[in-house]
Amino acid sequence: MRSLLRASPGLGPPCATKALRCPKRSFGKIHVTAAENGKGVAILTEKKDGKMAPGPNYITVGRNLAMELVRVTEAAALAGGSWLGKGDKNAADQAAVDMMRKVLATVQMNGVVVIGEGEKDEAPMLYCGEEIGTGADPKVDIAVDPLDGTTLVSQGRNGAVSVIALAERGALFDPGPCMYMEKLAVGQEVNPHMVSLLYPVERNLKAVGVALNKPVSDVTACILDRPRHADIIRQCREAGARIRLISDGDVAGAIETAKAGSPVDIMLGIGGTPEGVIAAAALKCMGGSLQGRLYPRSEEERQKAVEAGYDVEKLLFQDDLCKGEQVFFAATGVSDGDLLRGVRYFSGGASTNSIVMRASSGTVRIIETTHKWTKPSVTNVNGHN
Repeated sequence: MRSLLRASPGLGPPCATKALRCPKRSFGKIHVTAAENGKGVAILTEKKDGKMAPGPNYITVGRNLAMELVRVTEAAALAGGSWLGKGDKNAADQAAVDMMRKVLATVQMNGVVVIGEGEKDEAPMLYCGEEIGTGADPKVDIAVDPLDGTTLVSQGRNGAVSVIALAERGALFDPGPCMYMEKLAVGQEVNPHMVSLLYPVERNLKAVGVALNKPVSDVTACILDRPRHADIIRQCREAGARIRLISDGDVAGAIETAKAGSPVDIMLGIGGTPEGVIAAAALKCMGGSLQGRLYPRSEEERQKAVEAGYDVEKLLFQDDLCKGEQVFFAATGVSDGDLLRGVRYFSGGASTNSIVMRASSGTVRIIETTHKWTKPSVTNVNGHN
């Protein structure tokens, strides 16, 4: 037995005690007894009885940066979404970039943009190599696409999103000079070793069908609607699979393969390498997988890649594109899509629909946010700070 309360100044030393009417209470396996000294001051004493009952290990609870990153994508979506259908994709993209950059600067991190709006001489902000954040730890790599689907927004079409991925320093793949890659994405039910870019399309479709316990005729492949995909589309049709063509936005298409209840089972085709890395980060959080292979568009681009040390024939797996478990992802819908609802504007504000993910915990959150222009917020696109 030991006293938990020391003598207070002016009260003198603790004296003999008499038991209060308060009964002995047990918290776990530590017994706490209340007593009273001669001056009416309560004294608590504890008696340890074996080990304390196991509880949450709060040491493992870390900072979830994804919850901070969602404000970044919300701000970009609110700004870019205001240009929906106005026919100016450059203005829409610039508005999203400006707001994303503004909010990213407030996040406590020592960030470096590894996938952004281009090289330093091509983009005034969010360029590759730009340092961003407050400068405090943690040290992280950042991949951004403030407006995935600029053409979709300018034409007033569905499927545009604002996305960001973040991982430990050195964890994200640097595309180098190769801006396009072949991609194959599947959800968590499909063993990533059972599908490959080296296999015929039909074999991959059959593997997905087996994993999902359904015939190939019920398997749905998501493919970007591009002339270069004519052969993939032909092979899918010959195998009897269903096809879902999308005009832009293959980050959302890849995520759809791992989303519960999604109409998409596999994504195939050639798309942007930066978008592939961002999609790989998202799928790592969801348990899905993405593999890729660099796709030089010319002999000159191929030569540049080889000179920079890239093996353009090598298959790139999930951990080649996004290493480690400290991976965070956030996306906000700009225009309506299967993955997320687009921005809704109303008198004095707007509402957004976002998805937020963290690889280490496997949590996936869908967030509905109401923004009011009359209230101070970093996501306030009407200038109220």
